Amino acid sequence: MRTTISLDDQLAKQVRRAADASGVSVSAFIAGVLNDVLKRQEAPAVPPFRLVTVPGVRPRPGVDLDSVRALETRDDESRFGPMRG
Repeated sequence: MRTTISLDDQLAKQVRRAADASGVSVSAFIAGVLNDVLKRQEAPAVPPFRLVTVPGVRPRPGVDLDSVRALETRDDESRFGPMRG
């Protein structure tokens, strides 16, 4: 799309110099700069991390918090009763 923009003389000189230094046309330089700015604005903000803990509860004695299998076994036993056999 062709469009016309108005720049003050000082800014126009800076844009021409930057485009020349980059080895691209003024149009390509402006398009690249605008594209970079718009991409930065589109990035979704990451919500801050919030750790939710349960106050006053400690692990049961004998539970190995480093063993996923032991934790899953405890969880299953609390839901379905102790394993038989």
